[in-house]
Amino acid sequence: MDSNDISFENLPRAVAHLVSEIAEIKFLVERKEPPIIPVKRIPIDIAEACQIIGKAKPTVYTLVRKRLIPCYKNGKKLYFFEDELLDWISKGKKKTLQEIQSEAEANFRKNSRKANVDSNQNLQR
Repeated sequence: MDSNDISFENLPRAVAHLVSEIAEIKFLVERKEPPIIPVKRIPIDIAEACQIIGKAKPTVYTLVRKRLIPCYKNGKKLYFFEDELLDWISKGKKKTLQEIQSEAEANFRKNSRKANVDSNQNLQR
């Protein structure tokens, strides 16, 4: 509805239009979830990184030189992010004997099925 079309005769239609517009706006506002504010990632220095991962400075420098640990360099200074260090630590998880055994059994079953299929195909030829 155009604002120029409002007259005394069109007033009920204009009010109905405004009510529907307000209802739509209300629906959109109620449906909207609160905005997700990204957490600021604050870089830490090598001393804090050493505390987080429990290694000495020379060890951390060696890990950086071998490119085994996530880091950033600005000039001569190294920076790290705590979340990246914790992810790096969690990726180095050693498997338990049970996990290794279940993986081995799964691979054995998969390979034995594949070998059976291959031998059946050879027999059919």
